[in-house]
Amino acid sequence: MPSSRQARATARAGSVAVLTALVGALLPAATAHAESRTVQGGRLDWGIKSSFQSYVTGPIAQGGSTLQGGAATVGGSQFRFHSAKGSYDPDGGAFSAGFSGGVRFTGHKKGGSYELDLTISRPTVKISGGSGTLYADMVSKQKGSGKVTSTAQMPLASLNISGINMKGGTGPIALNNLPATLTSQGAKAFAGYYTAGTALDPVSLSTDLAAAKPSGSDDPEDDKGKKSSDKDSDKQEPGKKKAKAGRIEDAAVDWGVRRTFREYVTGSIAKGEWKLTAGAQDGGALFRFPKGEGTYDEKRGTLTADFAGTVRFTGEHGLDLALGDVAVQVKDGKGTLLADVESKGDKGVSLKKAPLVTFAAPAEDLKPADGLVALTEVPSELTADGAKAFGGMYKAGSAMDPLSLAVALDGDAKLPALPDLGSSAKPTPEPAKAAEPKTENAAESSDSSSNAVPIGIGAGVALLLAAAVAFGVVRKKRGAPDAPTSADS
Repeated sequence: MPSSRQARATARAGSVAVLTALVGALLPAATAHAESRTVQGGRLDWGIKSSFQSYVTGPIAQGGSTLQGGAATVGGSQFRFHSAKGSYDPDGGAFSAGFSGGVRFTGHKKGGSYELDLTISRPTVKISGGSGTLYADMVSKQKGSGKVTSTAQMPLASLNISGINMKGGTGPIALNNLPATLTSQGAKAFAGYYTAGTALDPVSLSTDLAAAKPSGSDDPEDDKGKKSSDKDSDKQEPGKKKAKAGRIEDAAVDWGVRRTFREYVTGSIAKGEWKLTAGAQDGGALFRFPKGEGTYDEKRGTLTADFAGTVRFTGEHGLDLALGDVAVQVKDGKGTLLADVESKGDKGVSLKKAPLVTFAAPAEDLKPADGLVALTEVPSELTADGAKAFGGMYKAGSAMDPLSLAVALDGDAKLPALPDLGSSAKPTPEPAKAAEPKTENAAESSDSSSNAVPIGIGAGVALLLAAAVAFGVVRKKRGAPDAPTSADS
């Protein structure tokens, strides 16, 4: 007969074995090798360096900044870059996300050029092995010499990710207020305005994660087969639109109205907002008016198109302005954007098909390519009617936001995608820390406490693990009275 101590040991071993089997049955999804995920969609918010912005727009440099590639502004001093693309490894925590858009700073104008001329675009954040770096395309004019340098994906800033556990994220991935410092390479690319190690504005980002492609999906033979079958199906599709001479199959016009006007609407004075209806879409720094219908004549260089969508701006101090039924007309190398205007402010205005802005549209820029006619971010200028629409806020001839136009001439041509800002998830202001900071510096610990990566684990597994811990504690308490022996030690 086994002793009572041996019986308890046997029972304890059996219970642990059963519990281990149960954990093993439920845990593989959490502990097995996780497939790499594709980063698809999201935005990065960064002020670069607020004091630099103030210098550029101040009384010395007397300059400003212009947005490129769909970049937008957020709040009073941040720029928003969009359409994240990259990859994420949940096992190792490696993360890479490249964003679209750029910002150009100019100042110290002399003649027709600027002594200060710096463009930062396509920022990319890479995190691996506990360190992070922000890369960007840089075009800068050297301070003093005026030499222009252009570098692709320059390591611009080092990111402090102390205390962040990048492993096990399920998405969206949100990183908030990452401290950033200028690198030695970045200092050179920054035209000599700052030295290496200078603190830059913190970086915040949020990206979505798409499911990994099924194995075998990258097989060129499979792709080839799919492409050929797709073409065959297109030929056989009875409802497929075919190009007709002069007819527009689809079109969209993108226009942000004016950056400073949007900032005024949402700022501390108007405290307002805008709403899009009738199919208009928000691209962050621009509004898209889609479903264009009309005609295009390549020989004459003329184009006429009507678009769907309305944008309405409302706010305090009588702000209520709606722009809808947008149309574009191009003739003799000049383009005009027209719209119905309804303003219910102190200076109420009601206009039908009013020409709001004009833009250059030379015939050589309207040549079709792969069934698509496109103008990208061409400067626009306010008309006299446009000045009336804005209640005299801006004078006729004022520079408005750039305008982009895309016209599909056949059913296969695809319009450019809108900036992809990702899901509604945003960087959390004060999330729980994913791990204790690795640094002993109190200041660094404070900075990193506001950074997080969403981590997920199955509730059933968590409960089972808790039960396993509880079992161990209970057994330890119950076994405490037993004096240790050589057999148990």
